[in-house]
Amino acid sequence: MQGPDNGKEPSAIIGSAAFQAQYFARDLQSGIITGVMAIPLTIGIAMMSDYPIKVGLATVAFACLIGWINAWFRPGNYIGCPGIAAGLAPVLAMGVAYFGMENMAFLIFLTAAMQAIIWKFNWQKYILLAVPTYLVEGLLAGIGLKIALTFLLFTYEIPANLISADTFWNMARIQMSLISLMAFAMFVLLFLKYKKTQPAIAYFALIVSGVVLAQFVNVPMLTVEDVKLKLALPIPHFKNYLMLFYAVGYCLMLAVIDVIEQVVSNAAIEKLDPLKRHCNSNNSLMAIWIANMGASFFGGMTNLDGLAKSTTNALAGGYTKFSVLIIGFVITFFLIYAHYLEYLPKFALAAIMIFTGWKMILGLLHVAHFGRYPLMLAILCGIMVYKLGIFEGLLIALAVHGIVHYIIFYHVDKLPNAAIIRGYFDQFSDSGTY
Repeated sequence: MQGPDNGKEPSAIIGSAAFQAQYFARDLQSGIITGVMAIPLTIGIAMMSDYPIKVGLATVAFACLIGWINAWFRPGNYIGCPGIAAGLAPVLAMGVAYFGMENMAFLIFLTAAMQAIIWKFNWQKYILLAVPTYLVEGLLAGIGLKIALTFLLFTYEIPANLISADTFWNMARIQMSLISLMAFAMFVLLFLKYKKTQPAIAYFALIVSGVVLAQFVNVPMLTVEDVKLKLALPIPHFKNYLMLFYAVGYCLMLAVIDVIEQVVSNAAIEKLDPLKRHCNSNNSLMAIWIANMGASFFGGMTNLDGLAKSTTNALAGGYTKFSVLIIGFVITFFLIYAHYLEYLPKFALAAIMIFTGWKMILGLLHVAHFGRYPLMLAILCGIMVYKLGIFEGLLIALAVHGIVHYIIFYHVDKLPNAAIIRGYFDQFSDSGTY
């Protein structure tokens, strides 16, 4: 079944992206399974982003609703699940630290406006030409390392009453480390065993065993801040015009990374689709910017269709975006009854997030198929992102990429400067072969 690229499909086919009665039971089942699995991922990414957990949950629930509505009119993919992206967590945390939480709603609104322009003119194909996918993999690897090391602290954290002034590695901390190690090993083994059939089993087993263990062993538990969600205009509160200038650059970076991740995710989601339906990335971008813009009015975060949740949705039996609506309902339940989340021990959350970071680092293995040069550049990008920051790391990698290409074209191919510059810009034309 072809996707909406030609814009002339019968309405029955377009509607089938959002709901089909014959797949109701399958979509209901997959939505419940994926929704429960998405809870700890959403919590971890919200914490990594320095956002309140309830804001992260509200963002995903709203994005699921928008994704389902959008599927009736302009389906982008058929089984992709919206969520707050792990790859954007350090970017959002950087924004909170520099601009303050009071300005983040405006920044998300401005990011959505930029994404709307990219969607309107279908510029995502040009962005992918300017920023190679292997650099994106390197960027995500650097972010994955940040995530893994951040949540590593939870694996040996102990309750305050068990902290010893005499020694750091007391019996309580050693016990906590062993529990975390066994939990992580169990999670990885179950994931590897069931990843091609039911990857959610690993998440369920870890969460259930963690909750049960916490009833008998004194371990640090998750705390959920009681944040009141309210509608408000995303108005900036900058102290000077220079911050506004920085804000534009920050939002441009956020928008571009979000767009690239979505396009790359769509390529993978298309392969997961049980009916092998074609994905329209530009239609997916429409759902993203609408959800982002709407989220800015309640202080929400950015979203995109994540691969972890989309894979689970596909393997759990999802066939249409109705499963995404069910995911939104599941997350809304825990948003309303957030006190249930405080039964989740921190070591279980740490195992999931460390594994998530590790998978992002393993993305470099995909780059190896492109050759030595892309792999070396991706590794450089990852190191720079980890050491200096996302914006700086990506710029340095792009600069190195440009210098290397210039040296090759000028000194090896003996091309004049004008031809090199013209060749670079020609690649953005429909007939470019640079």
